[in-house]
Amino acid sequence: MQTRNPLLNDFADLMTDAFGAAQAVGEEAQAVFRAQADRLVADMDLVSREEYDAVKASLAEAHDQIAALEARLEKLEKAKKPATPRKPRASKAKTAATKSTD
Repeated sequence: MQTRNPLLNDFADLMTDAFGAAQAVGEEAQAVFRAQADRLVADMDLVSREEYDAVKASLAEAHDQIAALEARLEKLEKAKKPATPRKPRASKAKTAATKSTD
């Protein structure tokens, strides 16, 4: 035969209520912390993921264009034939001066 001890029943009920209250306090503390963290992030003026992805795509496109232009420049430089060096011409003043002294 089981006997019920009212003191133990009261103690069990008290512990159940205490655990429930502790859980509620923990959830409230978590909500307050999350609100403060959200406010801090908003004050930091961070970029959104969409903005970051857009800038990243634009940068990748710019890198591709730069690579294409570098390849085109290299091709043009290879295709350019070196000019044959010419003898420098004497200026008209020099030729006139040399003729008058002769």
